[in-house]
Amino acid sequence: MKRVLAFNYVLKGPDGNVLDASERNQPLPFLEGAGQIIPKLEEEIKDLQEGDKKTVKLAAKDAYGEVKDNMFMDVPKAELAHLPQLEVGAHLRLELGQGAHIVRVTKITDEAVTLDGNHPLAGQDLEFAIEMVLIREATAEEVLHGHPHGLHGNSGH
Repeated sequence: MKRVLAFNYVLKGPDGNVLDASERNQPLPFLEGAGQIIPKLEEEIKDLQEGDKKTVKLAAKDAYGEVKDNMFMDVPKAELAHLPQLEVGAHLRLELGQGAHIVRVTKITDEAVTLDGNHPLAGQDLEFAIEMVLIREATAEEVLHGHPHGLHGNSGH
């Protein structure tokens, strides 16, 4: 039987700065084995019990991967001239053949804009402080849909 697990977390980067955290009283639920969280993180926390706490350190390759050079592309600046907020660091949503992708602007010259399609946390070792707050059996509907329906399995969509 698949389970729904929910945990509070604080995510820190290699410099120890907090990059993200769950909202107070709003743990992150996921359906076991559905690929909703980093696979290595799921492997590290799947045996925790409710109330358990654990610090999980993931190397970049086990988190969001290394930075891939083939995820950078130069686009003629004229093709993006319609975007008012075009600046280094901006995130753009590109509609590509396989769906939407979020890219980050990394460089702007007179002729071209360099876009980075890597995950924003690619290339970074990460540390998760985890507190497991809920473990329950997944409902048949959750298994069918491939995701949890809230903490207690009763919120639809």
